[in-house]
Amino acid sequence: MSPESSRDDGAQEADGPAPRCSPLAGSGGAPVYEYTWAVMSERARARPGVRDNGPMTLFRDDGVVLRTQKLGEADRIITLLTRGHGRVRAVARGVRRTKSKFGARLEPFSHVDVQFFARGSELVGRGLPLCTQSETIAAYGSGIVTDYARYTAGTAMLETAERFTDHEGEPAVQQYLLLIGGLRTLSRGEHAPHLILDAFLLRSLAVNGYAPSFDDCARCGLPGPNRFFSVAAGGVICGDCRVPGSVVPSAEAVGLLSALLTGDWETADACEPRHVREGSGLVSAYLHWHLERGLRSLRYVEK
Repeated sequence: MSPESSRDDGAQEADGPAPRCSPLAGSGGAPVYEYTWAVMSERARARPGVRDNGPMTLFRDDGVVLRTQKLGEADRIITLLTRGHGRVRAVARGVRRTKSKFGARLEPFSHVDVQFFARGSELVGRGLPLCTQSETIAAYGSGIVTDYARYTAGTAMLETAERFTDHEGEPAVQQYLLLIGGLRTLSRGEHAPHLILDAFLLRSLAVNGYAPSFDDCARCGLPGPNRFFSVAAGGVICGDCRVPGSVVPSAEAVGLLSALLTGDWETADACEPRHVREGSGLVSAYLHWHLERGLRSLRYVEK
């Protein structure tokens, strides 16, 4: 199915003369145009109380809206996970107005092509950039927000993506692509929402360097199957490597988690509910250990 795309007509034109632009080299999230110093100075002088802090640079990238927060009477701060710049926070002006199509495209779960203006040559670093235009690539929210189980699972996925991208402006392409795939699968209802969430959590841990072992011993490498599981050790462990606090999960729960990590959906979909709940508990504990605190949204997820 080809993604729907709609041009934003809610972005407002800035006051003053049209900008004189010079093309800059680069693509894939790199600067596209730079306002000349003279034009920006002219605009600053035309507005009382506005300081001239240097030229503005135009950036374009695609990303997923993670969350929004109110700013003033009509604006919002939009947090996105972008392909080229990682996590980015930007100000979107006027999006809280009732008739703003611009704002409707910047809701959580939306996959969008966005345009930013930022001071200097970097998107992140000198205050919050302005988000001035957006085009919808895929509105995953339409298939998520109307179903409680999907919505709570999706919210946990967005929170996880934000927690794993602590530093703004640092590309996290694997996490970005993983989030796109997870939201697409969730919105289509291809599998149970809690299974999609657990698969996303395990794969997020893996792409960030915390992949758990579900077969060989995580400490000595003894070939599996191994009985014990320790979040501190990094997954299943053998009897000789057993540490205080380790548990003995069922073989079915461990097999489920291995299937979710590797994409064996036939095995995952056939798992009994009690083993699904047991596996989800292990995933939550493992995630909590590596994030150092749990996800607030996990408490609302239906198992």
